[in-house]
Amino acid sequence: QVQLVESGGGFVQAGGSLRLSCAVSGRTFSTVNMGWFRQAPGKEREFVAAISRSGLRTKYVDSVKGRFTLSRDNAKSTVYLQMNSLKPEDTAVYYCAADTSLYALIDDTTTPPHYWGQGTQVTVSS
Repeated sequence: QVQLVESGGGFVQAGGSLRLSCAVSGRTFSTVNMGWFRQAPGKEREFVAAISRSGLRTKYVDSVKGRFTLSRDNAKSTVYLQMNSLKPEDTAVYYCAADTSLYALIDDTTTPPHYWGQGTQVTVSS
């Protein structure tokens, strides 16, 4: 049973920073690509960022480029989303996701990722 457990969400003022973590168990971490999605109230789920199994390839939605950094520590089976210069529009529930296919994370025309975390709330006040 693959489990993804997010942590690090919270409340922060605009311009502040948070770091989200997602710990993976039940599967060899280096075999899965990892990603983050978010869903704001009344909006559809949105891709935020993804990182390949090796960590050599990353992809970000345009709205977070230059502010968010996704990294992974294969020895700790954990992926990190460093979020800087946060804006009120970043407020959402953030979900960690994993799949053996990177395209499942970055291409919304394909099958969604197989594995999901329970989500962590990020609230940015203006």
